[in-house]
This record gives sequence, C-alpha cells and structure tokens, in this order.
Amino acid sequence: MDEDGLRAGSGISAGATPLFILSFRQRDELAALAGGAGWQVVAARRAAGVERRFLASGSAVVVLDARGALDEGLASARMLGGTIEANGGAMLALVSRGDHEALGALYEAGATHFLSSPFGETEFIQALRYAARHAERMAGEWRTTGIAEPLGWRFDLAARTMLLTPAFARRLGTDEQPACRALLRRIDSADRRVALAALRRLSLARPTTAFAHDVPGIGRVVQHLHLDGAARRVDAFVEVLGSAPEPSAELREALAGARDAGSARRWMSRRLREPGAEPLHAMLVALNRFDMVNTAYGRSAGDTLLRGALKRIEDAVRDVLGRGALVSRLSGSSFLVAACAPRARIELVAERIAGEMARPFVAGDAIAVLGCRIGVAQGEGDDDAAALLRRASEALADARESDSATLRVAEARGDEAPIDSLAVALHHAIERGEIDILFQPQVSVSSGAIVGVEALARWEHATLGTIGAETLFAAAARADLEIALSDHIQRITLERAAGWPAALRGLRLSLNLTAADIARPGFIDLFLDRVDSSGFPRARLTLEITESGLIEDLGVAAALLSALRTAGCRIAIDDFGTGYSSLAYLKALPLDYLKIDKKLAQDITGTPRDRVVVRGVIDMARSLGLTVIAEGVETAEQLELLAKEGCQLYQGFLCSEAVTSGVLVELLR
Repeated sequence: MDEDGLRAGSGISAGATPLFILSFRQRDELAALAGGAGWQVVAARRAAGVERRFLASGSAVVVLDARGALDEGLASARMLGGTIEANGGAMLALVSRGDHEALGALYEAGATHFLSSPFGETEFIQALRYAARHAERMAGEWRTTGIAEPLGWRFDLAARTMLLTPAFARRLGTDEQPACRALLRRIDSADRRVALAALRRLSLARPTTAFAHDVPGIGRVVQHLHLDGAARRVDAFVEVLGSAPEPSAELREALAGARDAGSARRWMSRRLREPGAEPLHAMLVALNRFDMVNTAYGRSAGDTLLRGALKRIEDAVRDVLGRGALVSRLSGSSFLVAACAPRARIELVAERIAGEMARPFVAGDAIAVLGCRIGVAQGEGDDDAAALLRRASEALADARESDSATLRVAEARGDEAPIDSLAVALHHAIERGEIDILFQPQVSVSSGAIVGVEALARWEHATLGTIGAETLFAAAARADLEIALSDHIQRITLERAAGWPAALRGLRLSLNLTAADIARPGFIDLFLDRVDSSGFPRARLTLEITESGLIEDLGVAAALLSALRTAGCRIAIDDFGTGYSSLAYLKALPLDYLKIDKKLAQDITGTPRDRVVVRGVIDMARSLGLTVIAEGVETAEQLELLAKEGCQLYQGFLCSEAVTSGVLVELLR
C-alpha cells in the first residue's frame, strides 16, 4: 500500500463486498464507517491513478467525496465516469449543502447517487446500499414489465432503477428501462435544475410534486410525481401540454451519440453469443485535456468539442469497418467502440481515431488540440460484456499512465496463437500483386467535365476485408514498408494509365508521393525512369505531396519537387488544412494545385465562420496562381458554395467514388 492508499476492513471475510472511496479530506473517517459496516474498502485521497485503483479494487461502487473539494471532485468524476458507466457500476457523490448547484454537472460526469452533508453513519451506509443495488441491477439481465399509465414511468427507490411505459419509451425513442441520468441529459440545463429540485422535494418525504420542461419531438410536458413510501417507489404521470419545435440536426446528432451504456452492453452481449462471428473487441477512447478546455472556454465550447470528437470517431470507424460497429458516448469525455472484426483491423481503427483526435478542434473562438488514450480488449471464451469492458478499462488505464503510448491492447488470457503479422501479410500482398488501383474522377466545377483522376490504392485482404489508401499507408508505416508499397503503387498505376483506351488519354493523372519518397536518396532519377519506361507522358502527370505528412527539411523537399516540376510534372499539395505547417509549405514548395482537405471542404455548409475559412484558403491559393481542387464533395449544396467561392475542380462521391478504368470510360460517355 502506498502513502495515498488505505485498505480497511481487514477482518472482513473473503466474501465481503469491495468498495472504492476517493476522499480528498476525510478518507480515513469514511473508510472506517464503511469498513465497520462490512465493506472491504480501498480508499485514496489523491486523484492520481484513480482509474487504475478503482479497477484494481474490484469494486462496482465508487464513493466520491467532493465536500470542500468540488473542483477536484468534478475532475475525478469526469475521469471515472466513462469507466464506471461502461462497467455497469455506480458512483455515490458526497457534496456540501452549498454545492447543490453542481449536482447537474456531477450527474453529467457519471454520478448515479448523491448525499449532501451533514449526514450520519446510518444515512451514509443506506446510500451505499442503494448504490450497490443499482450496480447489481446494471450487471444483471434487463427485464421489462408493464405499467398502467400510457405515458409515465416508475422509479424503484430500493433498486434505483427506472422503468418507462412502452408508449413513453416510444415517444422518447429510448429503451423502456434507461439510466435515469441518460434522461436527465435530454432536459435543457435550466429545466434540469427544476427537475432535480423536484426530486429533492420527494427525498424530503413530500408525497407529491410536479415540474414542467420541454422534450424534443414531444413538446412542453408536466411530470406529476407521486411518492409511495410503503412500496418504496416513485410513480410519474406525464401530461403533454403542447408542441415544441423539432430538435436541430446538431441536437439530434448529439442525442444519437449519447447512447446509454446499458444499450451498448446488451448489444455486446448479443454479439458475444453469436456463433461463428469474428471476435468482439471493445475499445474505450478517453480524450486528453478536455477538462482544461471545458473550464477555459465554457460548457458550450466543450459540448461542441464532444460532438466533433464523436463525429470523427464515427467517421474513422465507418471508413475502416463499415457500418456494423457500435459507437457510443459514455459519461464525460469517454467513448466506446465495439465491433466484431480481426484484431489487426481493430488496431487500424484505433490508430485512425488517435490521428483524428490529434488534429485541432475548432469550437467557436476556441482552437484546441486534445489527443486521446485508447484501451482495447478482445472477447475470449466465457467473457460477458462486463468482463470484456473491464479488461478494456484496464488497458485504457495503462495507456493513461504511460508517458508516450496512446494505445494499449489487453493481453490475451489464453494461449492462442496471435493472428498473422500485418507486416508479413502486407509484404506478401505486394509480392502477389493483391493491391489494386482505382481512379477517382476530378471534375471541372464550371463545365462538369471529367478532366483528371487521382490514383487510389485498395487492398482486398482475405480476413480484414477492403482496406483503403489511408489505412493502407498507415499499415505500411507500422510495417516499415512505405517505400516498397509506394514503388508498387507507382509502377502499376503508370502501367495502367499508359494502357488506357483512347477515351481516357486526355485525362491528367494524379499520383501520391510520400514523405519517405522525398527523403529517399536518388528518388528523382528512379522515379523519372519509371515514368518514361511506362510510356505515360510526364506532361499529364501531377504528383501530390500530403500536407500533413512529415517533411523534416523543407529546403530538400522544395529542391526535389522543383526538379520534378522542371522535368515536366506538376505538383499538388494534398489534404491542405489538416496539418500545422500549411503556410510554410505554400511559401517553400513549388506548387501548381492546392487540394482542400475533405473535412474543410465539407465544413463550407456549416457556420458562416466555416465558410469564411474556406473562402480565405481559396482566395490565398488563387492569389498564388494555384488551381484549387476540393476533395470529398458529397452534396450539391457543397459544390454550389465551393463554386461561388472560386473553387475550380472537385472530386468526391457527388460525381463518383474511385472506379476501375472500364467504369471510368462509361462515366466519360
């Protein structure tokens, strides 16, 4: 035991229920109370490493003592909330009587119960028992029963569980037995304080009370609450007063992402029982530095960052795994990804998410770089959802304690052989020609004509499925095969393009160069020999260098690209707007094209500020004599606004995904 840890109740039997206490000022007193009542206590008085200590304690219940230490308590609640919710636990928050206004923030962070001081030993132990019953219920099977009222709910005071009538659950678009705090989150902050005040009135043995609030999609409602002391329950009848406007798309997106942990656990339980499926993996993603940003810029900016993080995680998961995975926001700034897929593919998703979280976020006037830590575990043998999530939580705690590692993968418990190394698989894929090339059209904004294509690599892996260019190069970087992969792609792309039918021979071909290519001695001569040997004309070749790629010496890069440009090729900067050195690249490199990153291009339909940013990039590029290409254009609205701002070319699903040469001929027709 270190100087911060305390284990109480040493005389308790091995079957005693474990309890974790974090108290900044009264650790020993609380530990003595709980230990005397039969709990096996692990207690701490500092927040450092608290997530790992909680997991190591084996407890499903946390007592978070925020009395006289509200800021530290809120920060710790946010740190623990996602882990507790993912593992079906409970958090009892102890607060000073003057800190009741912070209850909403504590519930949002993951607290499930609260007790305000002053309180006695009996009240404290009773609150602990309520929290433990809640955790037991969360860990058990979910059961649904009926209530007579058409719109209403019932709250069991002993078990701390809520049950909605089927009609009310359908109106809310939620489960019939949701987490209470999940419903509280759906109430506006001002109305939420009214709701909490009504619940406090009931806690003071007031038999009836009511409160009103707006419900998106339903309208203004009054909730009539009735306390049945004998049955130890609260019954509520919900009266709809009138209609309310439809929730905004932004709010709908936030609600869709805030799936409660109970639903996620049930989804995982079903997947674990499916015979013959790929192994189920659970991935927990925790944002770094979110509390600092939330405190510095306010709740509104924090909410915007969370929605942005959720969207990036969903996009990364969809790009690599398709639409069969589960993505859920947990309490605070934690997220859950669960999917049935091979281990290597899950790790690729994790790397993509880590890259996305490392890019700057913009929320109003705030620009924040967050980063994240990720823990992954694979379902094994007799695992249930709780066991799998607990091992993922342990891996996340390992990652958080590391100075450098973003990702930790829980070690397998059994002796099964690991899957084939991705490095070996990629090496064989290059040797066997399994990596194919597709072409995505580049279209004139003014005429609608296809004027060029970008070559994109695809790998049809036997077990991992289709791996796109971005994920493919990330895998190559891990396997130290970037140069081998780049050589392979360049060679077969040039051979394909040189053999195009007459209908395609007027198109420009864009080919990506990597930072490894640029740093390679003798690359210019090798590459130009490859181009000339293929028979494809240099004058129709554009070489794209990724703006977010690592170029350690801009002087060397500029000299190499100048030589290629003098040799007849054209140069484009790709993914502009994703890195940190954009202006330095524009000043130093000899460029003909600027390609706006797809995320920046798609933002043009967002706020007026988003459009101003895109306009500034286009104006700057055109002032430098560059042709502007927008990537990732998916809607007519995006294209219309880009055209108004002066964008000259575009590529994206609005015209076509990447296709074979045969399909490209049909598109031109």
